[in-house]
Amino acid sequence: MTAALLRLILAQISIHACMTGMRMATPLLALREGFSAASVGFLLALFALTQVFLSLPAGRYADRHGLRRPLALSVTAAVLGAGAAAAFPIYPVLCGAALLTGGAAGTAIIALQRHVGRSAHDKTQLRKVFSWLAIGPAISNFLGPFCAGLLIDYAGGEAASTTGFRAAFVLLALLPLSAWFLSRTVQELPPVEAPAAAAKQATAWDLFQNQGFRRLLLMNWALSSCWDVHTFVVPILGHERGLSASVIGSILGAFAIAAAAIRLLMPLVADRISEWVVVFTAMVLASLLFVLYPFMPGAWSMGACSILLGLVLGSVQPMVMSMIHQITPPHRHGEALGLRMMAINGSSVVMPIIFGSLGAVVGVSALFWAVGVLVGTGARLPWLIGRDDLPEAEPETPALPPR
Repeated sequence: MTAALLRLILAQISIHACMTGMRMATPLLALREGFSAASVGFLLALFALTQVFLSLPAGRYADRHGLRRPLALSVTAAVLGAGAAAAFPIYPVLCGAALLTGGAAGTAIIALQRHVGRSAHDKTQLRKVFSWLAIGPAISNFLGPFCAGLLIDYAGGEAASTTGFRAAFVLLALLPLSAWFLSRTVQELPPVEAPAAAAKQATAWDLFQNQGFRRLLLMNWALSSCWDVHTFVVPILGHERGLSASVIGSILGAFAIAAAAIRLLMPLVADRISEWVVVFTAMVLASLLFVLYPFMPGAWSMGACSILLGLVLGSVQPMVMSMIHQITPPHRHGEALGLRMMAINGSSVVMPIIFGSLGAVVGVSALFWAVGVLVGTGARLPWLIGRDDLPEAEPETPALPPR
């Protein structure tokens, strides 16, 4: 890992941790103020909703302006959002803070992914750099809520005081500033000139004419559904089995730790495996695990299944990012990344509603099996991408200038 890549990973962590900390703290404050569960659900949806609508424009902006401008806008939005919540900790301002910090995290991640992908020399390095970059969200998912929770409990003299919430929001507002400090010395890569024939391609629909990109989005949606259904259904299944909240939380935590752990190992084996092989294997194994999950009788067996699922699904994102950079035109990498993020966040907003409706009709076990069949059926997609769409030669992408 180069020094420049390390700085970009730390920058990603600082902006994303601001968002994850806000996503944990704002609902707690809303509940303390007596707002309903529906109001809290609406507040949480705003964090993802911004990214649904902002991801595509953010990707296009990154294609035009590179890394620093999108990152500067992200830092500004995150600081304003968390800072406003600290100054005025009331529900309407919390909603605005959710919009700002959610959008900031999405915009920053797209710009960073585009830059890091363009900095790679070849396919092997693409897999390595995206494996390292994927570790960032795993760390920030822990760091932001943990730091915010400590301040909420202890900064105000008593747990969950207004002073404690304000202290947490101030810390979260300061975190993104370190992203700008860390990234200001990273050199911009030269812009990619679009071919003359591409001047007429003004809409995102043009990217869908790429067969490989269509397959990739469909494959990514199937895998994203695995994350959503696991997060949504495991608490219901655990409740049916009589498990306590702490045990259910531990099962979900084991999944997250396993997903982060496998990403630490991926750079070590990136030069020995192909992207489509990893994703194909992950989809087959995920399908089997979802079929078996409802048969797990207790907490330990469910925890083992969660760990295995975390290892399987955690290995996928770096491979998907690598494939996107090989399949799509270099001058539209940001737009492609934006479309992917838009699809993922749209799925995260819609799929829990669908899961809840289906689960009430067919039962939780049948929902697990349905997702297992879905992912197993889609396992053919990575094989088709590897056969038809990934270039055989190494992509010619400029390396990050040495410092």
